[in-house]
Amino acid sequence: MGSALDLLRADDRTAAWVAGLAADDSPDVEIVLPDALTLLDLGVPHEEVNEILALAGTFRADPELWWLLERCARLLVRGVGAIEDPFDLPYLPAGLGAAGRYLHLFAFVATLPYVRAYHRERGVPADVSRHTLADLGRNVAVHRRRHGVGGVIQPFWIKLHFRGELYQLGRLQFQRATLGTRMGTAVAGVLPAGPGSPSLNLHIPDFSGPLTPAAVDDSLARAHAFFPRHFPDEHYTVATCFSWLLDPQLADHLPASSNIVAFQRRFRPGYPQQEPYDEGPIEFVFGDPALPVDALSPRTTLEHVIVRHLRDGGHWYGGNGWFPL
Repeated sequence: MGSALDLLRADDRTAAWVAGLAADDSPDVEIVLPDALTLLDLGVPHEEVNEILALAGTFRADPELWWLLERCARLLVRGVGAIEDPFDLPYLPAGLGAAGRYLHLFAFVATLPYVRAYHRERGVPADVSRHTLADLGRNVAVHRRRHGVGGVIQPFWIKLHFRGELYQLGRLQFQRATLGTRMGTAVAGVLPAGPGSPSLNLHIPDFSGPLTPAAVDDSLARAHAFFPRHFPDEHYTVATCFSWLLDPQLADHLPASSNIVAFQRRFRPGYPQQEPYDEGPIEFVFGDPALPVDALSPRTTLEHVIVRHLRDGGHWYGGNGWFPL
């Protein structure tokens, strides 16, 4: 492996990221390296643990990797408790090898004491904290399934968990957020809210069982109790969702009794999506957004619907919607 910083500076996107890390003056944080029990608490698959533990020596021995880890941890800690902090965690060049695939995991582990302290300050129950942060392990599992090696598949997503911005409450995850311009405009005609108003953004994690109406009702009931209790200074009057599951075309192809159609019925339309998003259902249903349509082998009703529509020349779109809380 060449110099870590040379590899990052050779790419325009990561070069700008490194420059931002260098310019930041956030306070130093103590770096806590992963241990086996911590990784298991975070849901990291057992088969990944030995490789991650072995990488600790690599980070200690390489001043540039250690610098990257320290800077990432500092910026993550700075954003704990914030909503929509702009700090980015981009994908890193393949030339960094396993250290690049796992750099963000090391940064998340270093942030762990700070986000757990934030949860305790807010009175977040220990089980909610544990279930929320264990999404890191699910992310690692998806990386292995898709690429055949360990890593963090979506570091920009997991940073929401480790900044105290997102919480797993039953079947659904709820993100503390604000309404954007288009969604805020859609809501403004009905509720006393608009662009910039607080909102809870719903997410539907994978590997969590069927999206039954009862499971959704349970999650919403938990959210109704959770946020006023633990975030009394934030007043959420609207829930939003941005997902391929809200593409209205699905209701034309699936049985009216399907869980997805029932989920869609909870929402009022937000704004139309003009750009096709075929990779969305391919990624979340078949596991890899780069799979060609001809290579897909559908088995379930949903899989057949997705593939048939694409092979007939149609497109899927990223739906969105909202409902009052």
